[in-house]
Amino acid sequence: MNTVKETAQQATFAGGCFWCLEADLAKLEGVLEVVSGYTGGHTENPTYEQVTTGLTGHFEAVRVNFDPGLISYNQLLDVFWKSIDPIDPGGQFADRGSQYRTVIFYHNEEQRVAAAESRKALQATGKFRGPVATLILPADEFYPAEDYHQKYYEKNKEHYRRYRVLSGRQDFLERQWGHSTPDAGNNRTSVSEHPEVKLTPMQYRVTRQDGTEPPFDNEYWDHKEEGLYVDIISGEPLFSSKDKYDSGTGWPSFTRPIKEENIVQRPDHSLPSPRTEVRSAGSDSHLGHVFDDGPEPTGMRFCINSAALRFVPAEDLEQEGYAEFLDLFRD
Repeated sequence: MNTVKETAQQATFAGGCFWCLEADLAKLEGVLEVVSGYTGGHTENPTYEQVTTGLTGHFEAVRVNFDPGLISYNQLLDVFWKSIDPIDPGGQFADRGSQYRTVIFYHNEEQRVAAAESRKALQATGKFRGPVATLILPADEFYPAEDYHQKYYEKNKEHYRRYRVLSGRQDFLERQWGHSTPDAGNNRTSVSEHPEVKLTPMQYRVTRQDGTEPPFDNEYWDHKEEGLYVDIISGEPLFSSKDKYDSGTGWPSFTRPIKEENIVQRPDHSLPSPRTEVRSAGSDSHLGHVFDDGPEPTGMRFCINSAALRFVPAEDLEQEGYAEFLDLFRD
């Protein structure tokens, strides 16, 4: 008699942020293991930092080992569809770029046929206003992601739940399917518990009403501790203390963001003199403005409201889910 290990099969899916897709699939009966990783690209052993640039051609994906005696491939496909926005060709929710596109990677002809039929059936339901954009591609070399990404939904529950809601994923899935996805559970953060309702009046005015806090009378203008400054709502990493300097303006100032893709710049014509507004990509929070009068090496001054930020000390990065930035603060 064959053991479960001998009869196990593999499936591979890309559905935007692999934290979320891993969480949705890992709790299904018959799923033996889910590994987050990268596939479909043209470089070997890519890192998270490389993949998120979109230049390596990889997708964030999950590899699923499952027992076909307990759960079928078609059942996995059904959960996959109910965990993504299948008509989005440019990414998933707050995560934009080719690396976040949705893909079904088939491991054999049977899976290819099942995936194609499943996609066709989804389109025929009429639940979506546009064509299904999910690709169906042959399985390629799969590279497991860094350890801190594995089971992120368990290791960093609060940050994961905030991300899932604030990225727009949970709200979309509840509206589209009318029920919770498999990872939600009884203790998940609901859309009605959006963290912005817990903001102080100043934090709300800055982030949600494009306000400006007083200079020299805010939390981080003269803050010198080493660590990361993250979005107070979504938790996205925005700026590093390594790039912070005293601009003399009374607001925390930085020469550059820690990840360009986490920042959105927009023209601001609210004053007679045009400015460039800086917003957070994930939560669409107003952060401040950027000017070209900063020091080297960039010559830029990102003038940011403390009220839009939360500081994570360097020694707390790993436990708060920011282990990828630890090397920035090592001697």
